[in-house]
This record gives sequence, structure tokens and C-alpha cells, in this order.
Amino acid sequence: MSAKIIDGKKIASDIRNSLKNQVDNMKKEGIFPGLAVVLVGNDPASRIYVNSKKKACEEIGIHSEEYALPEETTQDELLKLVRMLNEKEDIHGILVQLPLPKHLNEEEVINAISPSKDVDAFHPINVGKIMLGKYDFLPCTPAGVMELIKEAGVSVEGKECVVVGRSNIVGKPLAMLLLQQNGTVTICHSKTKNLKEVCRRADILVVAVGKAKLITGDMIKPGAVVIDVGINRLENKKLVGDVDFDSAVEVAGAITPVPGGVGPMTIAMLMKNTVKAAQR
Repeated sequence: MSAKIIDGKKIASDIRNSLKNQVDNMKKEGIFPGLAVVLVGNDPASRIYVNSKKKACEEIGIHSEEYALPEETTQDELLKLVRMLNEKEDIHGILVQLPLPKHLNEEEVINAISPSKDVDAFHPINVGKIMLGKYDFLPCTPAGVMELIKEAGVSVEGKECVVVGRSNIVGKPLAMLLLQQNGTVTICHSKTKNLKEVCRRADILVVAVGKAKLITGDMIKPGAVVIDVGINRLENKKLVGDVDFDSAVEVAGAITPVPGGVGPMTIAMLMKNTVKAAQR
């Protein structure tokens, strides 16, 4: 018995279509959503992400501006750009593509973005609002994960939820969102003892650590929903997740593929946040 595949591409495409209709209606009222993307240096993975974000903006009808800065950009130059974008009236969302080059202070840059334009929801004010359950924006990947769980036809309420990974970008905010939907949440990390036993308790298992094929089929409870946030490139150039798909698909009830699972959802949620920022 093999698991239902949760098709992130299809779900993301439906969300983009619905956003396109929303944007068309907003434009009739004279509101033109705008997103600024700042890219420092020439990290190839970041470049791919930025290009796919631009493409999604075009598809939905969001005005997008790209600021590609050289690797040697100083902290002051970057902060000056962010402040300028905060003031720019036709820009509703600002996204600084991470990671930044080593000599720049990411925290200071994120804190400089106006919380009302912080469509990544990384600013401490937006993070705090997620803790309180009174948020304006959700971080794009956790929001995408929640949509995928919903689309799998699973209610979080009362379920054992295990999140493997405690990053500020995925693990921690996702645990809060599962908690807000009345899941019983365990967060695992590199120091967790008996990872296998903890994972096997999960009705909903989300893995976001960046270690290829860390979670194997024998670590999954039969029938569980498995969401694989990881994206890793093997030596043979093949993209794989943090879950060993071939063994997991035999045990899980529903599972996301890599690629084509969480990835497209992250970008769809970024677009959703940008539209929301423009509406506000």
C-alpha cells in the first residue's frame, strides 16, 4: 500500500490562480501590488529562487523590482537600500534573499525592514505576533506546509505532530502554527535522543533539517502524513529531501515529493503575503 502523493505544484498553481483574480480586482480599484527583491552576491541557489519569485510575480500580475548588489556591498549600503524601499509607496513587500555574504549582519538587515512590508515574516515584531496567534503575515514555508496538510484532508486537532528541525525560518514558527490548530507538538533537533521512537509517534511528521534521506521508512508511523521540507543535492546532481522517499512512501498515508512538494508552496505563500500587504 503506497502513500497518497501530496502535489505541491498543483496546490500552488491553484493558489496563484486565485491570487491572480484578486490582483485583477485590486487593479480595478487602483491598487497595484509591488514586491522588491534584494539579492547580494552571486550565490547560484539564491539566483534560482529569485528568478522563480520574479516569474511568479509576472504570472499573478504583481509589479516586481530586483536589486542585485555586488558581493562586496557594505552593511551601510544595504541598510540604506532597505530604508529607501520602506519609504517607496509602490512597494508593498520587501524580501532580502538569505543567506547574505558572511561580512553582512543578517539580523540587523531583517530588523531594518518595516514590519508591514516584511513579507517573509522574519522581523521580531512579526515573529512575536505568530507566538501570540495574532499575525499579519506567516513565514512562507511554514504557511505552505500548513496548506499541504489541509489539502491532504487531515485535521491537526488532537494529532501527535513531530517537527524535526528548530530553525527560526521553519521549525519554530511551524510548531506554533500546529499548536494553534490544537496539535500536540514535539520539536526534535540534533541533540534529540531516540529520534526514531519520537518520529514513530507522529500522526503528522514534518522534516526540515537539510540532511539528505535522514528519515527512513522504519521511522514513520504507518498511515502518517509526512511533509518533507528539505532540499538536498546529491553528488549525482539529483535533488532529494530529508526523507528517504522510496522507503517512506511504502509506510506513510500521505507524503510530499521533492521536488514538487513544499518548494512551489513557499513561493505561492510569498505572493499571498505580498497581495495581503498591498490590501492593508
